[in-house]
Amino acid sequence: MFLKGKTALITGSTSGIGLACARTLAAEGANIMLNGFGDPAEIERIRKEVEQASGGKAGYSNADLTKPEAIEQLMARAADELGGVDILVNNAGMQHVAPIDQFPVEKWDLIVALNLSAAFHTTRLALPAMKARGWGRIINTASAHSLVASPNKAPYVAAKHGIAGLTKAVALETATSGVTVNCISPGYVWTPLVENQIPDTMVARSLTREQVMNDVLLAAQPTKKFVTVDQVAALALFLCRDEASAITGANLSMDGGWTAQ
Repeated sequence: MFLKGKTALITGSTSGIGLACARTLAAEGANIMLNGFGDPAEIERIRKEVEQASGGKAGYSNADLTKPEAIEQLMARAADELGGVDILVNNAGMQHVAPIDQFPVEKWDLIVALNLSAAFHTTRLALPAMKARGWGRIINTASAHSLVASPNKAPYVAAKHGIAGLTKAVALETATSGVTVNCISPGYVWTPLVENQIPDTMVARSLTREQVMNDVLLAAQPTKKFVTVDQVAALALFLCRDEASAITGANLSMDGGWTAQ
């Protein structure tokens, strides 16, 4: 359990990629701060499961990451309850599908706030303690959309391109500090976020559910398979190892060959 004594904060970790990361890091002994929304009883069950797996502590915060003051409270809680953040996984995200000239302004603001600005705030607040300890890992969940675009997803594509740029800039700033900063860019992963965008895509493109699955989602991935949450979590775990200490500022594609085309 090589992460014993370390604390990982994973945003958006009550389901999907974030939950897989929480379980995977806990299995290596990390204390975990969960964050996200959902059924309180289910979240408490997850918290207990993660805590038992880690042999340490697990906390939970329902902080709304579109609000900077809520992020500040989240980071303070992680420090008070778990001793500070050694591993920061910026994973929380949301999606809305519509042409840009029909895109609701409030949806643009929410997507950019959650998918990009939240990572800025968590990073700026986590870095001082990481640098003081001489060790830290910042792992940002980007997307194949950090490298290529799709129609009707302007704010998501813009935010994920922004995450890739933020990753590179912070990696250069921290290059001699013992902190590494990387992003993982999955293709389509079968998560609630992907499942929930299918109805909007059906409407926007006048397609059936099956056509969206096969002709829109998996059309981009030469493997014709969804990426799994456990595959993403395994890569995040590797980035925490000492063997990965030379990897910083990287945008690591995990997309079934999508961006190789």
